[in-house]
Amino acid sequence: MTVNPSGWRPSAPANEQGEAQTVTGNRALMLEEPLLFEIGKTDQTGVDFAEMPERSSRIGSLERSKPIDLAGLSEPEAVRHYTRLSRQNYAIDLGLFPLGSCTMKHNPRLNEKVARLPGFADVHPLQPQETVQGALQVINELAFWLLDLTGMHGVAMSPKAGAHGELCGLLCIRAALEARGDKREVVLVPESAHGTNPATAAFAGYRVENIPANAAGRVDLDALKARLGPDVAAVMITNPNTCGLFEPDMKAISDAVHAAGAFVYCDGANFNAIVGKVRPGDLGIDAMHINLHKTFSTPHGGGGPGSGPVVLSEALAPYGPLPFAAKYPDGSYKMVEEENAGDEHPNAFGRMVAFHGQTGMFTRALAYILSHGADGLKQVAEDAVLNANYVLRSLEDVLDAPFAESGPCMHEAIFSDKGFAGGLSTIDLAKALIDEGFHPMTMYFPLVVHGAMLIEPTETESKAGLDQFIAAVRAIAERAKAGDQSLKGAPVHAPRRRLDETLAARKPILTYREPEPAQAAE
Repeated sequence: MTVNPSGWRPSAPANEQGEAQTVTGNRALMLEEPLLFEIGKTDQTGVDFAEMPERSSRIGSLERSKPIDLAGLSEPEAVRHYTRLSRQNYAIDLGLFPLGSCTMKHNPRLNEKVARLPGFADVHPLQPQETVQGALQVINELAFWLLDLTGMHGVAMSPKAGAHGELCGLLCIRAALEARGDKREVVLVPESAHGTNPATAAFAGYRVENIPANAAGRVDLDALKARLGPDVAAVMITNPNTCGLFEPDMKAISDAVHAAGAFVYCDGANFNAIVGKVRPGDLGIDAMHINLHKTFSTPHGGGGPGSGPVVLSEALAPYGPLPFAAKYPDGSYKMVEEENAGDEHPNAFGRMVAFHGQTGMFTRALAYILSHGADGLKQVAEDAVLNANYVLRSLEDVLDAPFAESGPCMHEAIFSDKGFAGGLSTIDLAKALIDEGFHPMTMYFPLVVHGAMLIEPTETESKAGLDQFIAAVRAIAERAKAGDQSLKGAPVHAPRRRLDETLAARKPILTYREPEPAQAAE
Protein backbone atom coordinates (compact mmCIF):
# COMPACT_ATOMS: atom_id res chain seq x y z
CA MET A 1 0.00 0.00 0.00
CA THR A 2 1.34 3.43 -0.90
CA VAL A 3 1.27 6.14 1.74
CA ASN A 4 0.00 9.45 0.40
CA PRO A 5 1.69 12.77 1.35
CA SER A 6 -1.06 13.79 3.81
CA GLY A 7 -0.56 10.70 5.92
CA TRP A 8 -3.96 9.16 5.13
CA ARG A 9 -3.87 5.57 3.98
CA PRO A 10 -6.54 4.66 1.40
CA SER A 11 -8.60 1.79 2.78
CA ALA A 12 -9.55 -1.41 1.05
CA PRO A 13 -13.03 -1.47 -0.51
CA ALA A 14 -14.34 -3.70 2.27
CA ASN A 15 -13.15 -5.15 5.56
CA GLU A 16 -13.26 -8.78 6.66
CA GLN A 17 -16.94 -8.34 7.62
CA GLY A 18 -17.76 -7.25 4.09
CA GLU A 19 -18.56 -3.67 5.13
CA ALA A 20 -17.84 -0.88 2.67
CA GLN A 21 -14.92 1.29 3.72
CA THR A 22 -13.98 4.90 2.97
CA VAL A 23 -10.64 6.47 2.15
CA THR A 24 -10.73 8.67 5.26
CA GLY A 25 -12.19 6.11 7.66
CA ASN A 26 -15.16 8.46 8.21
CA ARG A 27 -18.69 7.07 8.06
CA ALA A 28 -20.83 9.94 6.81
CA LEU A 29 -21.02 12.40 9.72
CA MET A 30 -19.44 9.96 12.19
CA LEU A 31 -15.91 11.22 11.76
CA GLU A 32 -12.83 9.15 12.40
CA GLU A 33 -10.56 11.07 14.75
CA PRO A 34 -6.85 10.35 15.21
CA LEU A 35 -4.92 11.07 18.39
CA LEU A 36 -3.58 14.56 19.04
CA PHE A 37 -0.07 13.32 18.28
CA GLU A 38 -1.21 11.99 14.91
CA ILE A 39 -2.67 15.39 13.94
CA GLY A 40 -0.07 17.85 15.19
CA LYS A 41 3.68 17.88 15.56
CA THR A 42 5.61 18.24 18.79
CA ASP A 43 8.07 20.71 17.29
CA GLN A 44 5.47 23.39 16.51
CA THR A 45 2.56 25.20 18.13
CA GLY A 46 -0.59 26.89 16.90
CA VAL A 47 0.72 30.31 17.97
CA ASP A 48 3.98 32.19 17.68
CA PHE A 49 6.01 32.82 20.83
CA ALA A 50 8.99 35.13 21.13
CA GLU A 51 12.25 33.52 22.12
CA MET A 52 12.42 33.26 25.91
CA PRO A 53 15.47 34.87 27.55
CA GLU A 54 17.72 32.70 29.68
CA ARG A 55 16.68 32.67 33.34
CA SER A 56 18.05 30.89 36.35
CA SER A 57 15.93 28.02 37.64
CA ARG A 58 13.84 28.57 40.77
CA ILE A 59 12.75 24.95 41.20
CA GLY A 60 16.07 23.19 41.44
CA SER A 61 15.98 19.46 40.66
CA LEU A 62 12.30 19.65 39.72
CA GLU A 63 13.10 21.50 36.50
CA ARG A 64 12.02 19.65 33.34
CA SER A 65 14.91 17.68 31.87
CA LYS A 66 13.43 17.14 28.40
CA PRO A 67 10.81 18.75 26.16
CA ILE A 68 7.16 18.25 27.07
CA ASP A 69 6.46 16.89 23.56
CA LEU A 70 2.85 18.00 23.33
CA ALA A 71 1.39 18.12 19.85
CA GLY A 72 0.94 21.65 18.56
CA LEU A 73 -2.41 22.43 16.92
CA SER A 74 -3.95 25.51 15.42
CA GLU A 75 -7.19 26.74 16.98
CA PRO A 76 -9.45 25.18 14.30
CA GLU A 77 -7.62 21.88 14.62
CA ALA A 78 -7.97 21.88 18.40
CA VAL A 79 -11.68 22.81 18.32
CA ARG A 80 -12.46 20.19 15.68
CA HIS A 81 -10.50 17.50 17.51
CA TYR A 82 -12.41 17.82 20.77
CA THR A 83 -15.75 18.40 19.04
CA ARG A 84 -15.31 15.21 17.04
CA LEU A 85 -14.38 13.27 20.16
CA SER A 86 -17.46 14.63 21.95
CA ARG A 87 -19.65 13.24 19.14
CA GLN A 88 -18.37 9.77 20.00
CA ASN A 89 -19.41 10.08 23.64
CA TYR A 90 -22.75 8.87 24.97
CA ALA A 91 -24.68 11.11 27.36
CA ILE A 92 -28.05 11.35 29.06
CA ASP A 93 -28.90 14.20 26.69
CA LEU A 94 -28.59 11.78 23.75
CA GLY A 95 -30.69 8.88 24.98
CA LEU A 96 -31.63 6.35 27.63
CA PHE A 97 -28.81 5.55 30.04
CA PRO A 98 -29.94 2.24 31.60
CA LEU A 99 -27.13 1.82 34.12
CA GLY A 100 -28.58 -0.05 37.08
CA SER A 101 -27.46 1.22 40.50
CA CYS A 102 -26.31 4.52 38.96
CA THR A 103 -29.62 6.33 38.32
CA MET A 104 -28.67 8.30 35.21
CA LYS A 105 -31.68 10.60 35.08
CA HIS A 106 -32.34 13.80 33.16
CA ASN A 107 -30.87 16.96 34.70
CA PRO A 108 -33.57 19.67 34.30
CA ARG A 109 -32.25 22.82 32.65
CA LEU A 110 -34.05 24.94 35.25
CA ASN A 111 -31.64 23.56 37.85
CA GLU A 112 -28.68 24.39 35.63
CA LYS A 113 -29.89 27.97 35.23
CA VAL A 114 -30.29 28.41 38.98
CA ALA A 115 -26.81 27.03 39.64
CA ARG A 116 -25.36 29.66 37.32
CA LEU A 117 -26.95 32.63 39.05
CA PRO A 118 -24.52 35.24 40.43
CA GLY A 119 -23.83 34.55 44.08
CA PHE A 120 -23.90 30.81 43.54
CA ALA A 121 -21.71 30.20 40.49
CA ASP A 122 -19.01 32.62 41.66
CA VAL A 123 -19.15 32.06 45.43
CA HIS A 124 -15.73 31.63 47.06
CA PRO A 125 -15.21 29.55 50.22
CA LEU A 126 -13.09 32.27 51.86
CA GLN A 127 -15.61 35.09 51.44
CA PRO A 128 -16.80 36.76 54.66
CA GLN A 129 -19.94 34.97 55.84
CA GLU A 130 -22.01 38.16 55.75
CA THR A 131 -21.48 38.27 51.97
CA VAL A 132 -22.77 34.72 51.33
CA GLN A 133 -25.98 34.70 53.37
CA GLY A 134 -28.00 33.47 50.38
CA ALA A 135 -25.69 30.50 49.80
CA LEU A 136 -25.82 29.57 53.49
CA GLN A 137 -29.62 29.82 53.40
CA VAL A 138 -29.71 27.38 50.45
CA ILE A 139 -27.62 24.87 52.41
CA ASN A 140 -29.81 25.27 55.48
CA GLU A 141 -33.09 24.98 53.56
CA LEU A 142 -31.93 21.94 51.60
CA ALA A 143 -30.86 20.34 54.87
CA PHE A 144 -34.34 20.72 56.33
CA TRP A 145 -35.93 19.25 53.21
CA LEU A 146 -33.67 16.23 53.52
CA LEU A 147 -34.63 15.84 57.17
CA ASP A 148 -38.34 16.05 56.33
CA LEU A 149 -38.04 13.51 53.52
CA THR A 150 -36.07 11.01 55.60
CA GLY A 151 -37.60 11.48 59.06
CA MET A 152 -34.16 11.89 60.60
CA HIS A 153 -32.84 14.20 63.32
CA GLY A 154 -29.65 15.74 61.91
CA VAL A 155 -27.77 16.03 58.63
CA ALA A 156 -24.16 16.52 57.57
CA MET A 157 -24.05 18.42 54.28
CA SER A 158 -20.30 18.46 53.68
CA PRO A 159 -19.54 14.93 52.34
CA LYS A 160 -18.68 15.11 48.64
CA ALA A 161 -19.95 11.75 47.37
CA GLY A 162 -21.75 8.55 48.32
CA ALA A 163 -18.67 6.71 49.58
CA HIS A 164 -17.53 9.88 51.36
CA GLY A 165 -20.94 9.95 53.05
CA GLU A 166 -20.57 6.32 54.06
CA LEU A 167 -17.28 7.18 55.74
CA CYS A 168 -18.95 10.11 57.50
CA GLY A 169 -21.70 7.86 58.84
CA LEU A 170 -19.25 5.25 60.08
CA LEU A 171 -17.13 7.89 61.79
CA CYS A 172 -20.28 9.12 63.56
CA ILE A 173 -20.95 5.54 64.67
CA ARG A 174 -17.36 5.15 65.86
CA ALA A 175 -17.58 8.42 67.83
CA ALA A 176 -20.85 7.33 69.47
CA LEU A 177 -19.39 3.97 70.47
CA GLU A 178 -16.22 5.57 71.83
CA ALA A 179 -18.31 8.01 73.86
CA ARG A 180 -19.82 5.08 75.74
CA GLY A 181 -16.51 3.25 76.00
CA ASP A 182 -17.53 0.50 73.60
CA LYS A 183 -14.78 -0.91 71.38
CA ARG A 184 -16.48 -2.86 68.63
CA GLU A 185 -14.58 -3.95 65.55
CA VAL A 186 -16.94 -5.70 63.11
CA VAL A 187 -19.27 -4.28 60.45
CA LEU A 188 -21.74 -6.65 58.83
CA VAL A 189 -22.50 -6.12 55.13
CA PRO A 190 -25.17 -8.11 53.24
CA GLU A 191 -24.28 -9.63 49.86
CA SER A 192 -26.87 -7.39 48.21
CA ALA A 193 -25.25 -4.14 49.40
CA HIS A 194 -23.38 -1.69 47.18
CA GLY A 195 -19.72 -2.53 46.68
CA THR A 196 -18.49 0.65 48.33
CA ASN A 197 -19.99 -0.45 51.68
CA PRO A 198 -17.39 -3.09 52.60
CA ALA A 199 -14.61 -0.94 51.17
CA THR A 200 -15.64 2.03 53.33
CA ALA A 201 -15.96 -0.11 56.45
CA ALA A 202 -12.47 -1.52 55.90
CA PHE A 203 -11.08 1.97 55.27
CA ALA A 204 -12.63 3.10 58.58
CA GLY A 205 -10.70 0.33 60.36
CA TYR A 206 -13.45 -2.23 60.80
CA ARG A 207 -13.36 -5.92 59.98
CA VAL A 208 -16.01 -6.75 57.41
CA GLU A 209 -18.17 -9.87 57.46
CA ASN A 210 -20.79 -10.80 54.88
CA ILE A 211 -24.40 -11.68 55.55
CA PRO A 212 -25.95 -13.98 52.93
CA ALA A 213 -29.04 -13.28 50.87
CA ASN A 214 -32.05 -15.56 50.86
CA ALA A 215 -33.65 -17.12 47.78
CA ALA A 216 -35.81 -14.01 47.27
CA GLY A 217 -32.74 -11.75 46.99
CA ARG A 218 -33.22 -10.12 50.41
CA VAL A 219 -31.15 -10.19 53.61
CA ASP A 220 -31.32 -13.52 55.43
CA LEU A 221 -32.77 -12.21 58.70
CA ASP A 222 -32.04 -15.38 60.66
CA ALA A 223 -28.38 -15.37 59.55
CA LEU A 224 -28.08 -11.72 60.55
CA LYS A 225 -29.59 -12.30 63.99
CA ALA A 226 -27.30 -15.28 64.55
CA ARG A 227 -24.20 -13.19 63.87
CA LEU A 228 -25.07 -10.14 65.98
CA GLY A 229 -23.02 -9.83 69.13
CA PRO A 230 -20.96 -7.51 71.33
CA ASP A 231 -18.25 -7.14 68.68
CA VAL A 232 -20.59 -5.81 65.96
CA ALA A 233 -20.49 -2.03 65.57
CA ALA A 234 -22.92 -1.65 62.69
CA VAL A 235 -24.78 -3.24 59.83
CA MET A 236 -24.48 -1.53 56.44
CA ILE A 237 -27.55 -2.29 54.38
CA THR A 238 -28.72 -1.00 51.01
CA ASN A 239 -32.50 -0.51 50.82
CA PRO A 240 -33.86 -0.87 48.21
CA ASN A 241 -31.00 -3.28 47.63
CA THR A 242 -28.79 -3.73 44.61
CA CYS A 243 -31.06 -6.42 43.18
CA GLY A 244 -33.70 -3.68 42.90
CA LEU A 245 -35.73 -5.13 45.76
CA PHE A 246 -37.15 -3.56 48.90
CA GLU A 247 -36.18 -5.17 52.22
CA PRO A 248 -39.55 -5.98 53.85
CA ASP A 249 -37.81 -7.00 57.11
CA MET A 250 -36.03 -3.65 57.46
CA LYS A 251 -37.75 -2.69 60.73
CA ALA A 252 -37.07 -6.15 62.18
CA ILE A 253 -33.42 -5.85 61.11
CA SER A 254 -33.09 -2.45 62.80
CA ASP A 255 -34.74 -3.69 66.01
CA ALA A 256 -32.39 -6.67 66.19
CA VAL A 257 -29.29 -4.56 65.52
CA HIS A 258 -30.27 -1.98 68.16
CA ALA A 259 -31.01 -4.73 70.68
CA ALA A 260 -27.44 -5.94 70.16
CA GLY A 261 -26.09 -2.45 70.91
CA ALA A 262 -25.07 -1.71 67.31
CA PHE A 263 -26.14 0.88 64.72
CA VAL A 264 -27.84 0.64 61.33
CA TYR A 265 -26.21 2.34 58.36
CA CYS A 266 -28.36 2.52 55.23
CA ASP A 267 -26.85 3.11 51.80
CA GLY A 268 -29.26 5.72 50.43
CA ALA A 269 -28.07 5.54 46.84
CA ASN A 270 -31.44 4.05 45.88
CA PHE A 271 -33.54 6.64 47.73
CA ASN A 272 -34.89 7.63 44.31
CA ALA A 273 -37.16 4.58 44.49
CA ILE A 274 -38.84 5.53 47.78
CA VAL A 275 -38.53 9.33 48.11
CA GLY A 276 -41.83 10.78 49.29
CA LYS A 277 -43.15 7.27 49.98
CA VAL A 278 -40.99 5.90 52.81
CA ARG A 279 -39.05 7.73 55.53
CA PRO A 280 -35.90 5.77 56.43
CA GLY A 281 -36.04 7.17 59.96
CA ASP A 282 -39.31 5.29 60.50
CA LEU A 283 -37.48 2.06 59.65
CA GLY A 284 -34.94 2.49 62.45
CA ILE A 285 -32.06 3.78 60.31
CA ASP A 286 -29.29 5.59 62.24
CA ALA A 287 -27.31 7.02 59.33
CA MET A 288 -27.89 7.22 55.58
CA HIS A 289 -26.12 9.04 52.81
CA ILE A 290 -28.11 10.55 49.96
CA ASN A 291 -26.58 10.77 46.49
CA LEU A 292 -27.97 14.09 45.25
CA HIS A 293 -27.27 13.09 41.64
CA LYS A 294 -29.36 9.95 41.92
CA THR A 295 -32.43 11.25 43.71
CA PHE A 296 -32.40 15.00 43.09
CA SER A 297 -31.00 15.13 39.54
CA THR A 298 -27.69 16.92 40.09
CA PRO A 299 -25.07 15.88 37.50
CA HIS A 300 -22.81 12.98 38.39
CA GLY A 301 -19.76 14.56 39.97
CA GLY A 302 -20.93 18.04 39.02
CA GLY A 303 -17.84 18.73 36.94
CA GLY A 304 -15.74 18.18 40.05
CA PRO A 305 -16.89 17.42 43.57
CA GLY A 306 -20.24 15.72 43.93
CA SER A 307 -22.41 15.72 47.03
CA GLY A 308 -23.45 12.99 49.45
CA PRO A 309 -25.20 14.49 52.51
CA VAL A 310 -25.65 12.15 55.47
CA VAL A 311 -28.81 12.16 57.57
CA LEU A 312 -28.42 11.03 61.19
CA SER A 313 -30.69 9.65 63.89
CA GLU A 314 -31.10 11.36 67.25
CA ALA A 315 -28.51 8.94 68.68
CA LEU A 316 -25.86 9.94 66.13
CA ALA A 317 -26.66 13.59 65.36
CA PRO A 318 -24.52 14.95 68.25
CA TYR A 319 -21.44 13.37 66.66
CA GLY A 320 -21.92 14.77 63.14
CA PRO A 321 -18.99 16.61 61.55
CA LEU A 322 -18.27 20.31 61.28
CA PRO A 323 -18.87 22.72 59.74
CA PHE A 324 -22.63 23.14 59.31
CA ALA A 325 -24.88 26.05 58.38
CA ALA A 326 -27.16 27.33 61.17
CA LYS A 327 -29.92 29.92 61.24
CA TYR A 328 -29.98 32.34 64.17
CA PRO A 329 -32.93 34.15 65.83
CA ASP A 330 -32.11 37.41 64.07
CA GLY A 331 -32.59 35.68 60.70
CA SER A 332 -28.91 35.53 59.82
CA TYR A 333 -26.96 32.39 58.86
CA LYS A 334 -23.59 31.31 60.13
CA MET A 335 -21.18 28.50 59.41
CA VAL A 336 -20.55 26.74 62.71
CA GLU A 337 -16.88 25.70 62.78
CA GLU A 338 -14.35 24.50 65.33
CA GLU A 339 -13.66 27.86 66.91
CA ASN A 340 -17.35 28.60 67.60
CA ALA A 341 -18.81 25.10 67.99
CA GLY A 342 -18.00 24.49 71.65
CA ASP A 343 -21.46 25.22 73.01
CA GLU A 344 -23.44 24.27 69.91
CA HIS A 345 -21.86 21.00 68.82
CA PRO A 346 -19.29 19.84 71.39
CA ASN A 347 -19.18 16.16 70.38
CA ALA A 348 -18.44 16.56 66.65
CA PHE A 349 -15.93 13.95 65.46
CA GLY A 350 -14.12 16.54 63.32
CA ARG A 351 -14.17 17.70 59.71
CA MET A 352 -14.76 15.77 56.50
CA VAL A 353 -13.57 18.49 54.10
CA ALA A 354 -11.59 21.70 54.11
CA PHE A 355 -14.64 23.86 53.50
CA HIS A 356 -18.29 22.87 53.40
CA GLY A 357 -19.66 21.37 50.22
CA GLN A 358 -20.52 21.88 46.59
CA THR A 359 -22.73 24.95 46.09
CA GLY A 360 -23.61 23.94 42.53
CA MET A 361 -25.01 20.64 43.77
CA PHE A 362 -26.96 22.23 46.62
CA THR A 363 -28.63 24.80 44.37
CA ARG A 364 -29.54 22.21 41.75
CA ALA A 365 -30.98 19.80 44.32
CA LEU A 366 -33.03 22.48 46.07
CA ALA A 367 -34.36 23.76 42.73
CA TYR A 368 -35.41 20.20 41.87
CA ILE A 369 -37.15 19.71 45.22
CA LEU A 370 -38.98 23.05 45.14
CA SER A 371 -40.09 22.61 41.53
CA HIS A 372 -41.53 19.17 42.29
CA GLY A 373 -42.99 19.78 45.72
CA ALA A 374 -44.04 16.99 48.06
CA ASP A 375 -46.54 15.48 45.61
CA GLY A 376 -44.08 15.66 42.72
CA LEU A 377 -41.35 13.90 44.67
CA LYS A 378 -43.79 11.14 45.53
CA GLN A 379 -44.55 10.76 41.84
CA VAL A 380 -40.82 10.55 41.10
CA ALA A 381 -40.63 7.34 43.11
CA GLU A 382 -43.86 5.97 41.69
CA ASP A 383 -42.82 6.58 38.08
CA ALA A 384 -39.33 5.17 38.63
CA VAL A 385 -40.81 1.96 40.04
CA LEU A 386 -43.45 1.81 37.28
CA ASN A 387 -40.84 2.15 34.52
CA ALA A 388 -38.60 -0.52 36.04
CA ASN A 389 -41.46 -2.97 36.38
CA TYR A 390 -42.51 -2.25 32.80
CA VAL A 391 -39.01 -3.25 31.68
CA LEU A 392 -39.04 -6.33 33.94
CA ARG A 393 -42.36 -7.67 32.70
CA SER A 394 -41.60 -6.82 29.07
CA LEU A 395 -38.38 -8.85 29.07
CA GLU A 396 -38.96 -11.67 31.57
CA ASP A 397 -40.14 -14.05 28.81
CA VAL A 398 -36.94 -13.65 26.79
CA LEU A 399 -34.35 -12.99 29.54
CA ASP A 400 -33.89 -14.87 32.79
CA ALA A 401 -35.23 -12.70 35.64
CA PRO A 402 -34.09 -14.48 38.83
CA PHE A 403 -36.34 -12.63 41.29
CA ALA A 404 -39.36 -11.91 39.10
CA GLU A 405 -41.49 -14.50 40.90
CA SER A 406 -40.94 -12.83 44.27
CA GLY A 407 -43.02 -9.84 43.22
CA PRO A 408 -42.49 -6.39 41.72
CA CYS A 409 -39.06 -4.81 41.65
CA MET A 410 -38.37 -1.28 42.78
CA HIS A 411 -36.38 1.19 40.64
CA GLU A 412 -34.29 -1.31 38.72
CA ALA A 413 -34.77 -4.76 37.18
CA ILE A 414 -32.19 -7.52 37.21
CA PHE A 415 -31.67 -10.20 34.57
CA SER A 416 -29.02 -12.83 33.85
CA ASP A 417 -27.50 -14.51 30.78
CA LYS A 418 -28.88 -17.90 31.76
CA GLY A 419 -30.16 -19.58 28.60
CA PHE A 420 -27.73 -17.96 26.16
CA ALA A 421 -26.33 -20.53 23.71
CA GLY A 422 -23.03 -21.07 21.94
CA GLY A 423 -20.85 -19.58 24.67
CA LEU A 424 -22.51 -16.18 24.44
CA SER A 425 -22.84 -14.15 27.62
CA THR A 426 -23.87 -10.83 29.11
CA ILE A 427 -21.03 -8.87 27.53
CA ASP A 428 -22.11 -9.93 24.04
CA LEU A 429 -25.62 -8.59 24.55
CA ALA A 430 -24.22 -5.40 26.06
CA LYS A 431 -21.82 -4.79 23.15
CA ALA A 432 -24.61 -5.41 20.63
CA LEU A 433 -26.70 -2.75 22.38
CA ILE A 434 -24.05 -0.20 21.37
CA ASP A 435 -24.80 -0.96 17.73
CA GLU A 436 -28.45 -0.23 18.46
CA GLY A 437 -27.53 3.23 19.80
CA PHE A 438 -27.87 2.48 23.52
CA HIS A 439 -25.38 2.62 26.34
CA PRO A 440 -25.23 -0.87 27.89
CA MET A 441 -26.77 -1.62 31.24
CA THR A 442 -24.69 -2.40 34.33
CA MET A 443 -22.98 -5.75 33.75
CA TYR A 444 -21.96 -8.51 36.16
CA PHE A 445 -23.19 -6.61 39.21
CA PRO A 446 -24.48 -7.42 41.77
CA LEU A 447 -22.32 -10.50 42.25
CA VAL A 448 -25.20 -12.52 43.74
CA VAL A 449 -26.54 -13.01 40.18
CA HIS A 450 -24.30 -14.77 37.67
CA GLY A 451 -24.00 -12.83 34.42
CA ALA A 452 -26.08 -10.03 35.88
CA MET A 453 -27.67 -7.33 33.73
CA LEU A 454 -29.00 -4.54 35.95
CA ILE A 455 -31.33 -2.10 34.18
CA GLU A 456 -32.58 1.16 35.69
CA PRO A 457 -34.75 3.26 33.35
CA THR A 458 -35.46 6.02 35.94
CA GLU A 459 -38.64 8.07 36.01
CA THR A 460 -37.54 10.49 33.31
CA GLU A 461 -37.94 8.04 30.41
CA SER A 462 -41.11 7.96 28.30
CA LYS A 463 -43.00 4.81 27.35
CA ALA A 464 -42.04 5.34 23.70
CA GLY A 465 -38.37 5.48 24.62
CA LEU A 466 -38.62 2.39 26.79
CA ASP A 467 -40.45 0.50 24.06
CA GLN A 468 -37.60 1.16 21.64
CA PHE A 469 -35.02 0.01 24.19
CA ILE A 470 -37.05 -3.09 25.07
CA ALA A 471 -37.39 -3.99 21.38
CA ALA A 472 -33.61 -3.77 20.94
CA VAL A 473 -32.89 -5.91 24.01
CA ARG A 474 -35.48 -8.50 22.97
CA ALA A 475 -34.03 -8.82 19.48
CA ILE A 476 -30.48 -9.26 20.79
CA ALA A 477 -31.56 -11.69 23.52
CA GLU A 478 -33.33 -13.88 20.98
CA ARG A 479 -30.15 -13.97 18.87
CA ALA A 480 -28.10 -14.87 21.97
CA LYS A 481 -30.47 -17.71 22.88
CA ALA A 482 -30.20 -18.99 19.31
CA GLY A 483 -26.39 -18.95 19.56
CA ASP A 484 -25.80 -16.25 16.93
CA GLN A 485 -22.00 -16.05 16.92
CA SER A 486 -21.99 -12.72 15.08
CA LEU A 487 -22.70 -11.14 18.48
CA LYS A 488 -19.10 -11.92 19.38
CA GLY A 489 -18.05 -9.25 16.88
CA ALA A 490 -20.27 -6.49 18.28
CA PRO A 491 -20.11 -3.54 18.22
CA VAL A 492 -19.78 -3.29 14.45
CA HIS A 493 -20.95 0.30 13.91
CA ALA A 494 -19.15 2.00 16.81
CA PRO A 495 -16.07 4.20 16.20
CA ARG A 496 -13.97 1.41 17.73
CA ARG A 497 -14.50 -2.33 17.69
CA ARG A 498 -14.46 -4.54 20.77
CA LEU A 499 -11.23 -4.45 22.73
CA ASP A 500 -9.40 -7.26 24.44
CA GLU A 501 -10.49 -5.88 27.82
CA THR A 502 -8.38 -8.29 29.86
CA LEU A 503 -5.22 -7.35 27.98
CA ALA A 504 -6.13 -3.64 28.15
CA ALA A 505 -6.54 -3.87 31.93
CA ARG A 506 -3.38 -5.87 32.56
CA LYS A 507 -1.06 -4.29 29.98
CA PRO A 508 -2.35 -0.80 29.29
CA ILE A 509 -0.36 1.44 26.96
CA LEU A 510 -0.35 4.77 28.78
CA THR A 511 2.09 6.78 26.67
CA TYR A 512 2.07 7.62 22.98
CA ARG A 513 4.76 5.97 20.88
CA GLU A 514 5.63 7.21 17.42
CA PRO A 515 4.74 4.40 14.97
CA GLU A 516 7.41 2.86 12.81
CA PRO A 517 7.60 4.46 9.33
CA ALA A 518 5.40 2.61 6.88
CA GLN A 519 7.17 0.86 4.04
CA ALA A 520 6.07 2.04 0.60
CA ALA A 521 5.17 -0.73 -1.82
CA GLU A 522 7.66 -1.25 -4.62
